[in-house]
Amino acid sequence: MQYELAYGGSKLNFTLPDSIKPTVIHAGIREKLKDPLEQTREMLRNPVGTPPLLDMLRAKKPKNVVIVVNDITRPTPYDILFPPLLEVLAEAGIRDEQVTLLIALGIHDPHTDKQNLEVYGEEIVRRFRIINHDGTDQSNLVKLGTFKSGYDFIVNRRVVEADFLIALGVVMPHYFAGFSGGRKSILPGLTSKETVEKNHARMVELMDYLPPIDDNPVSAEMIEAARRVGLDFILNVVTNPAREVVFVAGGEVHAAWRQAVEVSASMYEASFDDHVDVAVTCASGHPRDINVYQAQKGLDHADRITRPGGTVIVAAACPEKWGEHIFEEWIRRRWEPARVMREVKANFVLGAHKAFAFAKVAAEKEIYWISSLTEEETSLIWAKKANSVQEAVDAALLKHGPSSSWACLPEGSLVLPVPRH
Repeated sequence: MQYELAYGGSKLNFTLPDSIKPTVIHAGIREKLKDPLEQTREMLRNPVGTPPLLDMLRAKKPKNVVIVVNDITRPTPYDILFPPLLEVLAEAGIRDEQVTLLIALGIHDPHTDKQNLEVYGEEIVRRFRIINHDGTDQSNLVKLGTFKSGYDFIVNRRVVEADFLIALGVVMPHYFAGFSGGRKSILPGLTSKETVEKNHARMVELMDYLPPIDDNPVSAEMIEAARRVGLDFILNVVTNPAREVVFVAGGEVHAAWRQAVEVSASMYEASFDDHVDVAVTCASGHPRDINVYQAQKGLDHADRITRPGGTVIVAAACPEKWGEHIFEEWIRRRWEPARVMREVKANFVLGAHKAFAFAKVAAEKEIYWISSLTEEETSLIWAKKANSVQEAVDAALLKHGPSSSWACLPEGSLVLPVPRH
């Protein structure tokens, strides 16, 4: 039987013997909205937990509107979100020069002008000022007291100075925050590197057991951050694996996002009965496999269904190599996985957390990685390079035998396997 995986902008195929019947983990089926633009307009007119956006804007009469947007690694349908939103801004009398788009980069690399065109489109780039967030630029950061945890809350100054703050996003499973979107536009999107680091440090415990979203301390602090800065309105979508919009949520940051979480979970959380010997997956193609840092999500999801001592096979193009310099620095130390895990647990470093995520899998499982990386580069993430998915599959068949159990995750970075028991 032949199977297909997304890889960059193309597809890769592999074949398994007919005697092997893999557990195929797919996203739940949900049809795209017939008219997502009209559904977005409806959400702006009848949001969750807030008055209509137009009424809010007329009441506040903002002179300075900040719209928080995702970077290139988060496929967000701006062609659906921007037109209805800009209609409301225009009706409220807000001019283009009063609007700033702030890219919620977290610790990701800044956008180039070319990437802005690719992500937001020519009209948006032409009409509005677009600014990259920099979590290390102290002149553009301000402290807003401390969280309930006692950690400092340091955030982009433009967020604090905005008269009206709107965040756009997409809600998908996240390997330790539970789900993306909503509150994540602020933390980690627009905070200082130190604030992100303190928040993310708890991931080393959460990765062993991801609690229900409402009990997740990382997510709870993100919600606290969004409310503290006065995030006025969010506009989030849920998309299917074809990147078609299936749900639009708008309004108060937690209430609206929570609706989107329920829809996303119904699609992307997939129950399974037994762990397998071998899992074959991908990072869901471009832009989710743009670099190793992003592609890790596919590895994490496959890890969850693979038994200790098993094999995980990941196809991820990674044309931009590593994606984050501290992550690269840590893997180039060539430490054993156990040492990386000890060091990160003892002294958490942002960026090194991705090295921890790779090391956690490599400590108990064999990894094959199909990508543009060289054999030497692949070894830095404790993986074996294969020139094709089939080559890795054949090696795993030889190791685990013809009666081995298998899983295939064609939407690897999207679908989260969840044990049924």
